[in-house]
Amino acid sequence: MMKKDYYDVLGVSRTADAAAIKKAYRKLAKKYHPDSNVGNVQAEERFKELNEAYDILGDEKQRELYDQYGHAAFDETAGAYGSTESNGFGNGPHYAYGDMNNGYREYHFEGGKDMDDILKHIFGGSGAFHRGTANGFRGNGFNKTYSRHGFPEKGADIQSSIEVSFDEAAFGCKKIIRLQDENGQVQSMEVTIPAGIADGKVMRLKGKGMDGTNGGEPGNLLLNITVHDKPGFRRDGQNVYTTVTIPFATAVLGGEVKISTIYGDVICKIKAGTQSGSQIRLKGKGIVASGNPAVHGDQYVTVEVQVPKNLTPEAKQKLKEFEQLCNEAGKSTHGGYAA
Repeated sequence: MMKKDYYDVLGVSRTADAAAIKKAYRKLAKKYHPDSNVGNVQAEERFKELNEAYDILGDEKQRELYDQYGHAAFDETAGAYGSTESNGFGNGPHYAYGDMNNGYREYHFEGGKDMDDILKHIFGGSGAFHRGTANGFRGNGFNKTYSRHGFPEKGADIQSSIEVSFDEAAFGCKKIIRLQDENGQVQSMEVTIPAGIADGKVMRLKGKGMDGTNGGEPGNLLLNITVHDKPGFRRDGQNVYTTVTIPFATAVLGGEVKISTIYGDVICKIKAGTQSGSQIRLKGKGIVASGNPAVHGDQYVTVEVQVPKNLTPEAKQKLKEFEQLCNEAGKSTHGGYAA
């Protein structure tokens, strides 16, 4: 089956920048993640398709290869680059084949660009590849054989995503994630989420990716972190923002109010004459700095004054008397004129 265009898989244009590609991937990966679609085979296939596309387009060098050669740049089966027409390597006929048996890969090209330049684009440099001596110039076409005999290769990185609650991100937690290998087998892994991690961060778990070949080190596991919102709380960096509603009388006369924080409720004093929209700072009640437990952000609480409703006739009368007294005080302060 012919593979879909990776840009179409992620729903982005070929001119999309790295940020747009990452944003599109995270949105779709969240939608089709196996944890949210248990038993949905179509969703699992879509999720794998998304990861495959992002593995290529999310890497600058691999995206460059894909833009130049398409899927053929990553196809390691026989005849992957086989063609008798111009296919991007220059003008004139080309032929290529790959044999991955025993860690040996061989490519033949006839005509077109200099082979060192081609290999630089395909493999990111030709330092690990050696020219064979079995072939040289053949007819009018230029033919070289490049071989790779047992050189260590680092394993591929694995992309995955994980969702945590607001509090789990603030205080850290342990999560069990499930990863599906290329054979369809699912493996469980416990991951420690560090306290203070923010939404959109990527955790790099060294050596938890694909196995290397020929003694090469394994790749890494890259976990994209999504932090859920917490009702009544908003996070900006290490600081937390909330609101508190206080009675009208408390705003006028002063008093105490209970304020919720991520560490529990605290009692805070309200000064007499506190205005709606004023802000209270609770030092150290914010999010811990990731990697530095001695540093915390602050919590900023915006005060909202509750206007009384459904007053009794007696309460209304008292409020009118209060208004009258305020007006008289204003006249006295301003030489007989109301403020």
